Amino acid sequence: MLGDPQAFHGNIPFYSVTLWVRLTAATSEWQPEKSSLNLEDKVHAISFAVVLPQSTAARTMLPPLDLNNIREKLSTHLKPWHRSFQFWVRAVDIYAGYKVFQVRVSFEKDVRKQEAMWERQHELAADKIYDMCTDLGGFFLKVAQIVGKPDLAPAAWVRRLVTLFDQAPATPFRTVKIVLEKELGRRVDDMFERFDVEPLGSASIAQVHKARLRGDKDDVVVKVQHPGVQDLMMIDIHNLQAFALYVQKTDIKFDLYSVTKEMEKQIGYEFDFIREAGAMERIRKFLYENNKRTPVLVPRVIRDMVSRRVLVMEYIDGIPILNLGDELAKRGINPGGKTAAVAKQKILKSLSLAYGQMILKSGFFHADPHPGNILICKGSEVALLDYGQVKDLPEQLRLGYANLVLAIADGDPISATESFRELGIDTLSKCENEQQEMLRLAQTLFDTKLPPGVMMLQPFAEDSSIKKIAVKAFPEELFSVLRTVHLLRGLSVGLGINYSCAEQWRTVAEEVLHHAGRCKGKNVKPRARRRGLVRRLFWTD
Repeated sequence: MLGDPQAFHGNIPFYSVTLWVRLTAATSEWQPEKSSLNLEDKVHAISFAVVLPQSTAARTMLPPLDLNNIREKLSTHLKPWHRSFQFWVRAVDIYAGYKVFQVRVSFEKDVRKQEAMWERQHELAADKIYDMCTDLGGFFLKVAQIVGKPDLAPAAWVRRLVTLFDQAPATPFRTVKIVLEKELGRRVDDMFERFDVEPLGSASIAQVHKARLRGDKDDVVVKVQHPGVQDLMMIDIHNLQAFALYVQKTDIKFDLYSVTKEMEKQIGYEFDFIREAGAMERIRKFLYENNKRTPVLVPRVIRDMVSRRVLVMEYIDGIPILNLGDELAKRGINPGGKTAAVAKQKILKSLSLAYGQMILKSGFFHADPHPGNILICKGSEVALLDYGQVKDLPEQLRLGYANLVLAIADGDPISATESFRELGIDTLSKCENEQQEMLRLAQTLFDTKLPPGVMMLQPFAEDSSIKKIAVKAFPEELFSVLRTVHLLRGLSVGLGINYSCAEQWRTVAEEVLHHAGRCKGKNVKPRARRRGLVRRLFWTD
């Protein structure tokens, strides 16, 4: 049909070959009942288009190809594979680097030289982790939030990863406008008197803009979900799950896979802003009803401006907790002085009280207190933002955790071991002084105060509790409590205050267990404060 290919040598440009690919695909969608040509005629027509010189074919028969569109579609299809490849190449490189280094450093007997070698290795790995999180974004920004804490990661990691908070690439405003109008069913200009084009911040799932509603005098925050990010984030999580399975079998004797499964569930919830709005209202009401003055501020939801991908809420003015030191210095206050220490203690006390009440009393709690979600307002008041990750603990786990809190606060190894069993934490140990080591493990996992003599948690260290006591099974639903405590610990270490949340929560735990008829102690009286009848009847947002 095409004749001698040599006859067309030099006359058929690459453009026409591309046309052949495009048109061949088009024949598979041809429907005879809707065309005046039969299949044979159509094939001849296509062939004719291919062998014509580009100028004639493009001019007489077919529209020009949109190469940018083809590239975009091809990129979309290949992106999941490319992300997976990038993750595994980089993860293996970082992991193998540490394993090789562990062998190399073992030949060095000088302790100071060993420490210097470890610092250089951590700096090298930190650069690689930072590059991976920056390049891949999405879920890996959340991984950076979990790992990049002063109590858990090496200082070199923290210095690099802390800068990733709220620095995800922003979605262009033209796309934001399309999402807003589609989700809320109205034009942006009809809804808002003012809308800041530049976002206040852009995180892994959404970005937030400051705006003002028409006919209102107060500012609001508009949270808009990044289009297309959910599928990619799920791919990232599945890759991390596979990596976790390997690491828990070779290096860390901890049920990391269950932890990543709970992360998958919780992050999936973050894409439903209707659920987030309901969680925000529920927690706001609980804290208001159980305190004379709420320990943390919770934004008020604008109820008629919520959809699955858009959430409008009250704007709260404050500074990020990470900028607290700089703000104190600007006001002429020594960040390391007594005045600053009092302010920091008040901030931690407020956060800790709110979390003790949410976790132990309610069981429904904000499960993502990383620094990017905490604002410091006038008078050292604390505002807690972003309720995408919340957890509703089952009654059994809530009461079991209350028992564990008392065991840690009392330094009781027997009760700590019993509480682990009650919570479904399955451990295996052959070490000496097993009960004391179990208490140390409980303190490491579930208290903000670092165990005596420990300045930083190092899961790979030979003397770590996780190395001595293998955690064979860890309840997925308890991971949110574990992560919350570790984030609170990171905040306390960052503020330079080593305090125990278990000791602060002791009273709340006793009240909860007393109310459930399970408290062994005496003279424990509930201290929950209920508001007057009039205030309860007229509770509003």
